[in-house]
Amino acid sequence: MEELSKLSESERNWAMLCHLSAFAGFFFPFGGIIGPLICWLSRKDESLWIDMNGKASMNFQLSVLLYIVLAVPLCFIIVGIPIVMFLGLLKIVCIVIASIKASKGEKFKYPLSIPFIQ
Repeated sequence: MEELSKLSESERNWAMLCHLSAFAGFFFPFGGIIGPLICWLSRKDESLWIDMNGKASMNFQLSVLLYIVLAVPLCFIIVGIPIVMFLGLLKIVCIVIASIKASKGEKFKYPLSIPFIQ
């Protein structure tokens, strides 16, 4: 893998954008998946750093979507409401932290992320 200290500004910015584009999900249906997917697919062959961050972002977004789909039926018995709220807050916090770390060239492992894309 390429040396993290030798990452170009462009690589760090695109890696950061892979994470930040997930905020599109708060404005458009499936934007949280489509945004990171477009960023990742457009630049994954240019840099291992962008590829790694794009995969991490995609895996986290898909994991959160799965957890929310599983929690929504639980909302009918009240238990799911705090779960969905926790997942929304976790998503916001993790995206911000991952974006900052990616822009600095530091690795970040999302919590509760299922590795769908290897």
